[in-house]
Amino acid sequence: MIINSIFEITTSVMEIINKAISFKKQLDELRPLSPDDEQRIMQKFRLDWNYHSNHIEGNSLTYGETKALILFGTTAQGKPLKDHFEISGHNEAIDSVYDVIKEERPLTEHFIREMHTILLKKPYEVDAITPDGKPTKKLIQVGKYKETPNHVKTATGEIFRFATPEETPAKMQELLDWYSEKKEEKSIEPIILAAEFHYKFISIHPFDDGNGRLARLMMNFILMKFGYPPTIIHTEDKENYFAVLREADTGTIEPFINYIAKNLLHSLDIMIRGAKGESVEESDDVDKEISLLNQKLQTISKRIDNRRNEGDIKNIYANSFRRVASKYIKACSKFDEFYFSKECHVLVANYGIKLMADMNIDEQLDKMEEHISDETATFKIDYTFKGFRQSGFGEFNERFEFVYSFNLSEYHLGGHGMDSVHHYYNELPTDEEVDNLIKQFKREHMRKINAHIDSYKKKSS
Repeated sequence: MIINSIFEITTSVMEIINKAISFKKQLDELRPLSPDDEQRIMQKFRLDWNYHSNHIEGNSLTYGETKALILFGTTAQGKPLKDHFEISGHNEAIDSVYDVIKEERPLTEHFIREMHTILLKKPYEVDAITPDGKPTKKLIQVGKYKETPNHVKTATGEIFRFATPEETPAKMQELLDWYSEKKEEKSIEPIILAAEFHYKFISIHPFDDGNGRLARLMMNFILMKFGYPPTIIHTEDKENYFAVLREADTGTIEPFINYIAKNLLHSLDIMIRGAKGESVEESDDVDKEISLLNQKLQTISKRIDNRRNEGDIKNIYANSFRRVASKYIKACSKFDEFYFSKECHVLVANYGIKLMADMNIDEQLDKMEEHISDETATFKIDYTFKGFRQSGFGEFNERFEFVYSFNLSEYHLGGHGMDSVHHYYNELPTDEEVDNLIKQFKREHMRKINAHIDSYKKKSS
């Protein structure tokens, strides 16, 4: 088979291309696809295309964050606003590609500049270097061809030169004329045409920024116009992608065409499976879904970075529980006069002591800390009031507990008649929280005594 191309295509590359042609015939036999299958397939292509084409150029959004933004409008916390604009702009550009294909509009310079505007959205500044090597800022225009050179320095330190700003308009016109002529030739193969267009566009580098993403958009525009699915250059394979582009710079474009054709085979396989109603998931799609799951979790709750350990529990004991114990025991003692006696026990894990009224509380609490381990589940203050000292009320006791309970990722404090306050292990309860809990304990104790008073009055009346 003779291909009308400015490049000579070898038999090995033609084998890949012919295999792609065979796959497309299989796909055509399955067309038209059901609306559900087509939507499922194209959503996968859209998500992969948006993520990989932007990530190749340095976008920081993960696959999950990209999917969350496109499908749900969810932004990723801590990621640059520019990265979100790049994804949303690229997604809108894909919509424009689909629209132009459906409407059978031609590929023109106007459309390319329009696509560039959609892709980059608005002008922005980037860091740059002046010809004499000094740092400066450069304004990136949208929808306009470059006005200053955008040559790049290669790994060897050499300068690779794209078209100059003065040459760009004429070269872009030549490119579109070339495409218009080639696409009408009966012997032209769309895969070669799309790959050549991609390379020619990149070699001109007509815009200040976005050339790689736009080249891939235009390549897929050509492929889809001829009935192929889009080919996705995966970010994990970008070094191979850049390597075959560099080979094309030396005049050997065949490896690049071969590379595009192999990636297209992958897209064709996915689309054929989808057209048959089979799964379009790839081996790494589950990993992508895990990434999305992580993104969903980050938008609804706080990530826990530390779990229960001996050091954190000892810190809570030393810098919170001991202080709270003193406050709580002091609050309890205000009710001592209503009863004949009281007992106060402090328990740490399975070790407990009875606090002695004639001894310093802090000295007694010192004995407890050595019993703390990373398995410690509770700290507890147990205060029991015995024998109500008021005639006619009968004999009753009251018991109250203040408890710190330790779970795997957080701990709770509170007690009978109190709300529960919870914190992560790198946080300590505030004085306001503790004071509020103790206030609730006092009110609960008063409520119980008042309930006895009400009962006494009913009996007496």
